[in-house]
Amino acid sequence: MVLLSRLLRLDLPIGQSALLLGPRQTGKSTLLTNQFPNSVRIDLLDASIAMHLMQAPSRLLEYVRGTRNFDPSIPVVVDEIQIVPPLLNEIHRLIESERLYFVMCGSSARKLVRGKANLLGGRAWRFQLHPLSYAEIPNFGLMTALNHGLLPRLYYSKNPRRSLAAYVNNYLKEEVISEGLTRNIPAFARFFEVLAFCHGELLNFSSIARDVGVDAKTVREYFQILVDTLVGTFVEPFTRRKSRNLIVRAPKFYLFDVGVAGYLSHRQMTEARGIEFGRAFEHFILMELQAYNSYRELDLPIRFWRTKTRLECDFVLGLDGETVVEAKGTQRVRNSDLRGLRAFIEENSPTNALLVCNEQFARTTSDGIRILPWRDFLDRLWGDELVR
Repeated sequence: MVLLSRLLRLDLPIGQSALLLGPRQTGKSTLLTNQFPNSVRIDLLDASIAMHLMQAPSRLLEYVRGTRNFDPSIPVVVDEIQIVPPLLNEIHRLIESERLYFVMCGSSARKLVRGKANLLGGRAWRFQLHPLSYAEIPNFGLMTALNHGLLPRLYYSKNPRRSLAAYVNNYLKEEVISEGLTRNIPAFARFFEVLAFCHGELLNFSSIARDVGVDAKTVREYFQILVDTLVGTFVEPFTRRKSRNLIVRAPKFYLFDVGVAGYLSHRQMTEARGIEFGRAFEHFILMELQAYNSYRELDLPIRFWRTKTRLECDFVLGLDGETVVEAKGTQRVRNSDLRGLRAFIEENSPTNALLVCNEQFARTTSDGIRILPWRDFLDRLWGDELVR
């Protein structure tokens, strides 16, 4: 495995606790080990430790004080806190009474909330770790990213299909079910099969419900499970003012990783062209925008725009749509590829209108649309030149 330098930094003042969330295998434990190498570490993936603390959370202080490297001036690291939600009550007590502080990580905000866990009343800063980004990978390969995905082990895997199969079957399906997040296991399994066909598309909950064999309310719950366990996100439609053309209210849904989405849809690409490449490319650009938005702490809404005549822009950033981004996998941008952006400009007057593509050279149209090769776009994005 290549040693990677992650962009996320948990720069904490002494005494400040933190909660780091992110899907499994994004590298949370490695990040905390690298950034807090001298911390006491409580690994709740160790079943014996988890059971011991579940039975008596007050033993946490004994664990901490019993380690040779305990230093109250540095945080205690607790891995996979969602496994023992009641432990947060004890952590809360230790923050108040012992002046200790903690860095916790987890992969399921849902389990914490559903378990009525003590979320520390704002005492812990929250961070999220995303899959790898372009700016974190030396000698980045686009086709590798789209086919393998951007989880560290998957990107560098010599057998990505087998690795993806293990991840999807052992985590996305079995672990979500085993956590008790859904009772109708056959229906949830069918939902995963249908998910491949509606990924990145407008969601029609009633239609999906008919295919799965449950009601629309249950399908909504299934999608919410994936959002709450951090393996998917809704992208809502953008609207700033009333318009007769804007009738789209349904969200889109994207999985957290382009490789995982490709595995579910049985996608295998050998060249940077075609419909499947275009879909994967769009998803990848969304992942980069989400990571950038998170790591730069911009907190900008990322939405899409679509009219009843099906003019569309992939991603609209900002409360008032200050930046609009269209992702096209094409090697040659045509005027027809710009129709959505031009309609959005006429309706909303954004500050930046960008088309990301597979062309070789950057250029700007007479009406101000910047056409950027994907590598140029990402260099400028992570160089803080495009979104503010």
